[in-house]
Amino acid sequence: MNLCSLSRIRKLGTLVLFFGMSLSCFAQDALQTVVAEKGDGILSLLRKQGVDPYANYDNFIAMNVDNLRDSVHLYAGRTYRIPPADLDTVTVVDSIQRKTSEFKKIESREIPILGKKHSTVIIKSKRLAGTVYYLVSGHGGPDPGAMAKYGGKTIAEDEYAYDITLRLARELISHGAMVYVIIRDENDGIRDERILEIDHDEVAYLKKAIPLNQVKRLKQRVDIVNGLYERHRGMYQRLIVTHVDSRSVGQNIDVFFYHHEKSKNGKKLAESIHNTFQKNYKKYQPNRVYSGTFADRTSLYMVKKTHPAMTFIEVGNIRNKKDQNRILVPENREALAKWISEGVLLDYEGK
Repeated sequence: MNLCSLSRIRKLGTLVLFFGMSLSCFAQDALQTVVAEKGDGILSLLRKQGVDPYANYDNFIAMNVDNLRDSVHLYAGRTYRIPPADLDTVTVVDSIQRKTSEFKKIESREIPILGKKHSTVIIKSKRLAGTVYYLVSGHGGPDPGAMAKYGGKTIAEDEYAYDITLRLARELISHGAMVYVIIRDENDGIRDERILEIDHDEVAYLKKAIPLNQVKRLKQRVDIVNGLYERHRGMYQRLIVTHVDSRSVGQNIDVFFYHHEKSKNGKKLAESIHNTFQKNYKKYQPNRVYSGTFADRTSLYMVKKTHPAMTFIEVGNIRNKKDQNRILVPENREALAKWISEGVLLDYEGK
């Protein structure tokens, strides 16, 4: 071996050693810890650390699950591990050919309806590639749906159903699904506040004004969904309708699901999501009995008239204090969306 070759090997060894040390130091430096303060939630904590709260939400829970209340709530004064920030690309040196190559590339999509702060959706997988999902949040436009008081302010069903629907859309898109958000508010997007301000500017898909009359309003949604269903005939298609119930103040209810009595696929979808909620309650709230149900209810207009297999979800009683906590806390709305999406994946992959 000549001196020139020996020199090259020494330089290559130094480069590899340096690169390895750099990665090691990066991994050590990137793993941060932070003490949660009173009022912190997972989303706000990650955002304060300069980390995308939605791209890293699952990682944070996985890293800290034994230190969380009900899997989604922080304890003030406790220390939490923060996932390292994602890099778009990491360039490595090809020491022989002196070329660069991509070590990791994160695929993403821009979805404007999710809002300026949340429009970038990181694609986690292609598990739902080739599927079509229609998401309909209850009420909207001139009809706010069920209403209640919280902290002296009025809260409305349509705002919370819409926020959960957008979070669900984000999850489904992140797994490769084609998603139609049927009721839309171009100004709102995903919101991380407890009190979601009420407005009346929601429209139906393709900017159609929402009728005040209930039957006309529901027929409009059915016609839109069924029209899109015909356009995508032959593809795997499902419909998910999200509402917030209104009952007596003292009635605490769990999330429950309806389906068409004659739809085997609709029943399977509802059952898959229901089973996911049961599993997660057993895992994260073992001392609490989950009483949510799934059942046929063909009397509901959207259940009876729409063509895709579907489930109709009620996420809680807007007038009950415990259920209000489920929908007002943004981490809870995020968990609801993620658990529904887990059920959707279970349904599709078990088809």
